[in-house]
Amino acid sequence: MGPTGSDAREIAAQDLERELAKLFGRARSLSLTIAARVHPGLDSAAYALLVHLSGITPVRAADVVGLTGLDKSTVSRQLARLAELGLVERVADPSDGRARLVQLTETGTARLAEVRADRRAQLRATLGGWSTGDIEAFSRLLGKLNGDL
Repeated sequence: MGPTGSDAREIAAQDLERELAKLFGRARSLSLTIAARVHPGLDSAAYALLVHLSGITPVRAADVVGLTGLDKSTVSRQLARLAELGLVERVADPSDGRARLVQLTETGTARLAEVRADRRAQLRATLGGWSTGDIEAFSRLLGKLNGDL
């Protein structure tokens, strides 16, 4: 008979911590690979911001700070790098001509769409042996974890 009560919970938490560490390490490595496919000069942090922007642009840079939880200097630096690489651009805000919005360029949109399609195909292949119920359960629990973090 195995551990029970608080001992079992502690072992489960340690197992989860170990598996999350592996997942995060693999995710970092994958992000670097994918970022380089979008543009050779793109790092994983700027890639993550590019992915985030793809769902919310056009948007004011100040709003990106609030939406991502990143500090203003980090967002500013990453947006400058993305613009330098031709992946985002600043455009006039139609509701306030003095303000500028950030949006993906056509190149940024196309490159991101291409690598995300490849990534989704790889994920489907990886999960090929999983049941739909397992995928749904994992997604639900991962969403719960993200919500609690």
